[in-house]
Parts: sequence; C-alpha cells; structure tokens
Amino acid sequence: MTTALIYLVVMLLVAAVVFLLAAVVFGRGEELAPLPPGSSPTRLPAEDITGEDLAEVRFQLVLRGYKMSEVDWVMRRLGVELDELRARVAELEQREREPESSPEAAP
Repeated sequence: MTTALIYLVVMLLVAAVVFLLAAVVFGRGEELAPLPPGSSPTRLPAEDITGEDLAEVRFQLVLRGYKMSEVDWVMRRLGVELDELRARVAELEQREREPESSPEAAP
C-alpha cells in the first residue's frame, strides 16, 4: 500500500514539475498585455466594412466570454452596412430594369 502511495506522490510531483516548466517556457498564451479597464480593442472603419476588417475584430474578454456590448455594437454596424448595400443593389437593379420596361417610340 505504501509503495502505491509513494508512486502516486512521485507521479504528482513529476506532473507538477512538468506543468510548471511548460508554463515558464510557453507562458500563458497571451500575446498582448491586458487592456486597461473601460477601453476596447473593437475597431471598425466608419464605412465600407470588408472581410479583412471583420477578420481583425477583437473583443475584450470578460468573466463569461466576450463583452456583449462590443459584440452588439459590431452586429448593429454590420446590419446597417448590409441593409445599405442591399438597398443600393436593389436600386441599381431597378434602374437597370427601367429602360427595358419603358415603351420605345415606334418608327
């Protein structure tokens, strides 16, 4: 029984040493320092949002995931941008159809 207990203690000590060594060598995985309270890494251009802009969006982490106000802001901005683009596409398609539907003067 004591031999099994000694093996267990040694295994736990080895695991702890390996974990601490890995934590020191690799760090916690953070590339940037934490942001000061109240600041936000969330940035988007004023107009013409591109896929690259979305790929670069970063949300501040809070206790239970991402900061909801930042995510809501991005979603509202994208929704407005998409609505404007769709309205513009519809307007251009309507203009394109108008000359076709207007009767031309017969010779």
